[in-house]
Amino acid sequence: MNALRFDVASALPTDWREGLFLGRIDRGAGPTPVLISSGTVYDMAMVAPTVADLVATGALDPSKGEPIGDLEALGVDVAPSATERLLSPIDLQCVKAAGVTFAVSAIERVIEERARGDAGAAASVRERLEARMGGNLRAVQPGSEEAARLKAALIEDGMWSQYLEVAIGPDAEIFTKGPPLSSVGHGSPVGIRSDSTWNNPEPEVVLLVGPDGRAVGATLGNDVNLRDFEGRSALLLGKAKDNNASAALGPFVRLFDDRFTMDDVRNAEVTLRIEGQDGYVLDGTSSMDQISRDPTDLVKQALSEHQYPDGFALFLGTLFAPVQDRDEPGRGFTHKVGDRVTVSSPRLGSLVNTVTTSRDAEPWTLGIGALMRNLARRGLLAA
Repeated sequence: MNALRFDVASALPTDWREGLFLGRIDRGAGPTPVLISSGTVYDMAMVAPTVADLVATGALDPSKGEPIGDLEALGVDVAPSATERLLSPIDLQCVKAAGVTFAVSAIERVIEERARGDAGAAASVRERLEARMGGNLRAVQPGSEEAARLKAALIEDGMWSQYLEVAIGPDAEIFTKGPPLSSVGHGSPVGIRSDSTWNNPEPEVVLLVGPDGRAVGATLGNDVNLRDFEGRSALLLGKAKDNNASAALGPFVRLFDDRFTMDDVRNAEVTLRIEGQDGYVLDGTSSMDQISRDPTDLVKQALSEHQYPDGFALFLGTLFAPVQDRDEPGRGFTHKVGDRVTVSSPRLGSLVNTVTTSRDAEPWTLGIGALMRNLARRGLLAA
């Protein structure tokens, strides 16, 4: 396949000139926060040196920045040698994720658990579980009396699971997907562990939340998941989720305004396409109107007895469940190196990445200390 490039027409929504977008570009000296308004890119580094600072101070006004050109004419690209290199749109924010927020994903997690991470055993487990539960789970309100009754019935049948607890119980699953500065952006390789044999992408909407707990916008994300690791034990969640290049976000954060609101997130259609170098193609869809918990409730649960002084990004979960066989009948889907993964939504654009292993992905070297040293050299840390 051809090397990935950044193309405005395919990466951004059709109404992108009417929206306000937030992101980061490396202009040669280091990461620079930018705003895009009416098609023009504004360098915001002299207003606030990081995206986290821009959000925390509420300085999301492009007129305060330096206009550097129209996005289509600027020549932004994803190659390391690009003059204007596109980066992940967040920086100092912790990368959080909500899991098992859709009924289908809950069922798939139970399957992983019962199959002990063995893809070959998944088909028979799926058949037994769906026959036992029917469509009940999809209609249950988490934390409700009906949920408690269903839990009691499934326990009696020997079919209860820790994944069903977070699917229909009062408490959502909120975990740390990755530390600050660890996410990759549009066009960068996305990583799976080299020792994983059963894994998949998770196409999601991601909220950007400020330190005051207010969601300021949304972007697209790929929450790469290792089904074999997490299926063997939920205690391996860290290894299944937090690996080099395993969290992709972008291309930009679309900020909320009169034309784009939380209701657009609630009603978003997120599509997925996987194109393998072997000719394999898989298409999937995640409809946010099927989510079991409202996005604002997930933000609230993430903030319960926890503060995020630099804000956080929150993956909202996915309806997508990859059960289409790739190689052997009954073994479902797993990635191969070189797969091209495209996550799209009409109001947010498209996030495109190719699959590599976390071992072979570009090493993560720009941590918080390195970023602060870079900003100091550029004179951006002055009061």
